Amino acid sequence: MKKDFIFSDVDKLKGVGYQLSKYLKKRKIEKIKDIILNFPYSETDRSKLYKLNELEIGKIQSVKVCVKKLNFPRVRNLPNKINCEDETGKIDIVYFNSREGYLRKLYPINEWIIISGKVNFFNKKYQMTNPDYVTSLQNKDYVIRNIPKYNLTKGINEKKYRAINDQVIKNLPDITDWLNKDFINKNNLLNWNESIKKLHNSKDSKDNLSKSFRRIVFDELCANFLTLSENRKRIKKVKLPKIFSEKRSNDLKKKLQFNLTKSQENVLKEINRDLSSEKRMFRIIQGDVGSGKTIVSLLAIINIIESGYQCAFMSPTEILAKQHYDLTNKIFKNTKIKIDFLTGKIENKKKNEILKNLNTGKTHLLIGTHALFQKKINFKKLGLIVIDEQHKFGVRQRSELAKKGGDNCDVLLMSATPIPRTMMMSLYGDMDISKITEKPAKRKKIITLSKPEKKINQLWPFIKKQINANNQIFWVCPLIEESSFLDYSSAKKKYDLINKIFPNKVGLIHGALDNVEKENILKRFLNKNIYILVSTTVIEVGIDFPNANLIVIENANKFGLAQLHQLRGRVGRGEKQGTCILLFKDGLSKNAIKRIKILKKSDDGFFIAEEDLRLRGFGDLIGYQQSGMKNFRFADPIIHKDLFSLAENYVKNIQYNIDQSKYSFLLKLFDKAEIINSEDI
Repeated sequence: MKKDFIFSDVDKLKGVGYQLSKYLKKRKIEKIKDIILNFPYSETDRSKLYKLNELEIGKIQSVKVCVKKLNFPRVRNLPNKINCEDETGKIDIVYFNSREGYLRKLYPINEWIIISGKVNFFNKKYQMTNPDYVTSLQNKDYVIRNIPKYNLTKGINEKKYRAINDQVIKNLPDITDWLNKDFINKNNLLNWNESIKKLHNSKDSKDNLSKSFRRIVFDELCANFLTLSENRKRIKKVKLPKIFSEKRSNDLKKKLQFNLTKSQENVLKEINRDLSSEKRMFRIIQGDVGSGKTIVSLLAIINIIESGYQCAFMSPTEILAKQHYDLTNKIFKNTKIKIDFLTGKIENKKKNEILKNLNTGKTHLLIGTHALFQKKINFKKLGLIVIDEQHKFGVRQRSELAKKGGDNCDVLLMSATPIPRTMMMSLYGDMDISKITEKPAKRKKIITLSKPEKKINQLWPFIKKQINANNQIFWVCPLIEESSFLDYSSAKKKYDLINKIFPNKVGLIHGALDNVEKENILKRFLNKNIYILVSTTVIEVGIDFPNANLIVIENANKFGLAQLHQLRGRVGRGEKQGTCILLFKDGLSKNAIKRIKILKKSDDGFFIAEEDLRLRGFGDLIGYQQSGMKNFRFADPIIHKDLFSLAENYVKNIQYNIDQSKYSFLLKLFDKAEIINSEDI
């Protein structure tokens, strides 16, 4: 059988009709490959045959019994009942809505059969309702064993899914392995076909250090690194170098009210070197909250404009884009640089004027939201795209983005989300990475305090003092993911409490608000119409609230370290002292205590990200899942740290000689082929 079978739709399988394929789609199982990669998470123990006098109510058990009588009542809504027995007792097998002919075939009178299901007790007799398995003695080995347990959805039972799964594994074509035998043996792996078969035995799928599990992890990482490598090759094409003297950027630096840190200067050099090279720049600036990434990008922008090109600066939200627009106008004052601002809300007359200015080259810099990349927006000569806070951009989006800019357009991304070293290359391997590791000299270290929630009343005098000093306060409640109603009601209670103490000075942001409502409240906070902002959502990274100097984080132990650090970075952005208060409930775990200690000790986002990963494990890093970073299904950067390095080096060794046909199956298996095969950039 050809390997095309693996990439066929599930409805090509025997027994999978329209309704069943609909149920499977709910579990994201659309192709046969999705069944192959859906490994069991546990197993149901049906391995022992019990006598009827050994049964336990409520347990799944298997019995060997003789069929004695079939009862098919002619009264509507009464169940069909089959009386069975062995030498130790009797049991009734009960069915609702089952056809008589089907049951007569399944339960031949005076024949011994095997039944497996959940045991109940009714009318002083054991009973099984709709048992999972009924089979002949000859088929005993199929039922009397530990049966793999899969995550399923309503409409699919274990028996049905097992029949589909067995059909797939039985018909698995013999795949030519892309790894040679020596490499497989040396690195404690298995060949692909053997791995898949073993992983559908729950013992291997539950052991993430088993040879078969390590093999699927290595494959997943390889597919990831291969995609990044190919993306990098396609993006880093030859371009015309940008020619500039750096005079204008140096003049601008002198006018700033602060000196750049050494780290900022180094990153600016790296960017300028890329801009003036013959290869397209595709670089990300990784910098902690408030480390000064934006000013570095503006200094690069002025060099681009000096070289005769236009620039686009994109932010995820309108309020953040507007802040960048205001800052840029302030910094580029008296420079004759024309800056325009474009979002989806700009009225048509103004929008048409902006589009005309872009087309003629009159506009040098366009700042806005993702609306910048609509089809009808055409630049005369776009030379640089800067994207702020776009850590959620996947490889496909980065490809599309680079394509929009044209052959001579460089791309610069910025992110304040700290990422552990182990994950850096697996996320950003198609880009060059610059790091800003220092904070501006005038920035004071934020004071971090912790307090039990039962002592919350001690906070009110301190908050009153902050308001009297014209400072603003963030109050963050943890997000209750299971229920938007609970999420809203817990924040509303807190809002009502604080509003009683500080009337007309409090605003509330929660998950049920749409973006327009959220932005309106944030604007009110920014304009100091309110002094305290209660929020259940993570306050927008990157937005500068210069008067916010206190943040209170409730249930701090519910957040990851990296998240707490990011929230803390929302305050103390000016020269005033910032304070972060972590509220916690009694009975903290050892890990929660460690996290609070680390946060008090350090304000280095990169160190904190590493510690967060080490303490909580990748699977528990809520912050990474929310920011779109948990993009691996099987790989874990702690447990499989060696495989991350192994896969990265493996791809590095073959990157200039990648045989597309050899790795096409692997890339298709992990949904990477479309990215690589999409229209060239």
